Amino acid sequence: MSTKPFNLAVRAVIVDEQGRCLLIRRSAHNRNFVGTWEWPGGKADPGETFDVAVRREVAEEAGLQLELTGVAGAFHIEMPQMHLAVLCMEAKVCGGELRLSEEHDESAWVPLSELPKWNLTAGFREFAETYAKKNLTSEAHQQTKGART
Repeated sequence: MSTKPFNLAVRAVIVDEQGRCLLIRRSAHNRNFVGTWEWPGGKADPGETFDVAVRREVAEEAGLQLELTGVAGAFHIEMPQMHLAVLCMEAKVCGGELRLSEEHDESAWVPLSELPKWNLTAGFREFAETYAKKNLTSEAHQQTKGART
């Protein structure tokens, strides 16, 4: 049995009116995963609820205020010093202006269908690809259903 602690991280799946999600690239100011892309977010502080944590992290990393709209899902990353449980929340922007902190050096609005083409952070890739497929399938089903009525 592992003696490494479990920590909680939160990510925001921020989708715009065109159905694109916000990705941000980790800068050289990070210890891990430099140059890879991810949804904005980070670790929850001790005693902090996940909804407060995701809003705080996104405000710090990207300058945006969020309205949380649902749970996208979760995944796990085993790191040398800890296990990281990552909870991903669906959200939309309700304020602020996109400006990156020093932890990230670039941003992009990416269609869900193109997520597999990006250099995504370890552990995140499989979850993001599954999430994109699920949402694209659901969207296609809604369009087909709408065309029949």
